[in-house]
Amino acid sequence: MTTQVTFRQADDGDLDTLVRLHDGVARWMLRQGIDQWRPGARGPEHFRARIAEGEVWLALHGERTVGAYELWWEDASVWGPQPPVAGYVHRLMADREAAPAGTGRVLLAHAEERIAATGRALARLDCEARDPRLRTYYEGAGYAAVVERLDKVAADGRHYAVTLMEKALV
Repeated sequence: MTTQVTFRQADDGDLDTLVRLHDGVARWMLRQGIDQWRPGARGPEHFRARIAEGEVWLALHGERTVGAYELWWEDASVWGPQPPVAGYVHRLMADREAAPAGTGRVLLAHAEERIAATGRALARLDCEARDPRLRTYYEGAGYAAVVERLDKVAADGRHYAVTLMEKALV
């Protein structure tokens, strides 16, 4: 069964929705023992900047926003300087209470389609190195680990390790 969601690009009218999604996922992570995102760490100003500098997409199930992600066209702070061969998926968020099963994979597929439409050959992302479930999830979606970096800096200034992953797009 295909998860039925539609997509639209976010705008400044969606800032509260994006903050709500982020904080909901952060609270869920904490309940699962995953120390990665923190409620309140990404406010409206973060999402306003991402909308202005890249792409932020919302997934809707009926009239309700059930997911979102950020698509960046460069990520030198994590991947270093790179030629323009990839798109970078950040803050993949699914509303754990309202999103239909499979929404995360549908979000990834949409991001991959957006990246491929620009002629770029790779989808890239990073995930917390101490979260083997998330790494397994991305591997199940076709992503392969490239390298681990021990020095990513969170919005709150803490340092943590991430696994850089990528997927070749057809």
